[in-house]
Amino acid sequence: MSLIPVSRRPGTLLADIEDMWNAAAAPLTAWAPAFGTHLIRVEDAIEDGHYVVRAEIPGIDPVKDVEVSVRDRYLTIKAERTEKKEEKGRSEFRYGSFERTITLPRGASEEGIDARYAKGILTVSVPMKEQPKDLTRKVEVKSGD
Repeated sequence: MSLIPVSRRPGTLLADIEDMWNAAAAPLTAWAPAFGTHLIRVEDAIEDGHYVVRAEIPGIDPVKDVEVSVRDRYLTIKAERTEKKEEKGRSEFRYGSFERTITLPRGASEEGIDARYAKGILTVSVPMKEQPKDLTRKVEVKSGD
C-alpha cells in the first residue's frame, strides 16, 4: 500500500471507488489482463454550442495510441499505454488498455466531431444541433379507489 497522500475535491466518488478497487486488487496485478481495461477519467460540459468531453490520458502518443469513435449516440474513447520494462523501483503508473464510453446528450450531432490532444488531456468537441431541453413532465397519479 502506498504512503503517498491523496487529495481530491469533493464529488469524485467514481475515482475514489476505482482507487479503492485498485488498492484492494494490488496483490492481483499479475491477473490484471483478466479484469479488462482501466477506466479513463473524464469531465464534460456544454460550451458554446458544443458538448465537450475532456479525458485524462497522460503519457501516450495520440496518433498511434488513441481511438475515438461514435455510434448510436455513444462516444467511445480507447487508449493504450505500453510499459517500458525497466527495473528502477516502484511505479504507480497504469499501463495497458484504457476505455470510456459516454452517452451523448440529446441534440448532439455525430458529424463534425473534433478531437485534440495536448498536455495529457484529450478534448473531444461534439457540435450540438440544438440545446437539450428539460424533458421532464409531471405525470398525474390517480387513486385506484
